Amino acid sequence: MAPSDTPPAHPAEPYVLVADDDATSRCFLGDGLRRLGARVVLCIDGGSALMQARAETFDLLLLDCRMPDTDATSVLTCLRNDPKARSARSPAVASSAELDANDQRVLLAAGFDAVLLKPCTLLDLQNILPLAGVDRHHLPVLDDNIALSASGTPAVVQALRGLFQQELMNIYQELDDLCSDASVLEARLHKLRSSCGFCGASSLSEHIVSLQRHLKLTHRGAMLPLADFRQSLLQTIDALKAH
Repeated sequence: MAPSDTPPAHPAEPYVLVADDDATSRCFLGDGLRRLGARVVLCIDGGSALMQARAETFDLLLLDCRMPDTDATSVLTCLRNDPKARSARSPAVASSAELDANDQRVLLAAGFDAVLLKPCTLLDLQNILPLAGVDRHHLPVLDDNIALSASGTPAVVQALRGLFQQELMNIYQELDDLCSDASVLEARLHKLRSSCGFCGASSLSEHIVSLQRHLKLTHRGAMLPLADFRQSLLQTIDALKAH
């Protein structure tokens, strides 16, 4: 992250669950996250991680993909399907020493917010930590109060949302081409995020923040969470049409 960039807001002392069966990895991850200001609970396997995540509300889950009793995807799936689990909607990161590009895409499609390849650095941990506390799933697709506050009058909001709808449709059609050039994608996301603010597109704005964060990752394991972004684009387009 460049010195001039403002880091995304996250809890002052995020509460992070780390599940990893390798003692060395578990020690590094726990110590590194604590050095970055987090409170950390360490688990040696998926079963104990699932038990902890059901009982407590964590700001971030960091789950190893290959644990003796279960894997990261199984733990996350159990949590997401358990409405009583206190960490059912917590952001999650999958970690592993061996993942090819397709494996990483599968993990992102399964609901993970990011993928962390080991060995990692403190900078890698710093880059995933802003995920803590972000719940894009429960943000409004369109927030009229935010739009009115930014744009002034209902008439102006309506006019801007008409332009915004066309912009989203264009990006949806061009997304695959845009992803072939990170600098071009970043430029479009920057402009789109401004439009989200004027039009009150809160959920899409957070998905853009996620994409921008991934684009800044220097770690070789960084992958773009495009499935969620595509879905958010479509949801926002549908909401604009309904208005």
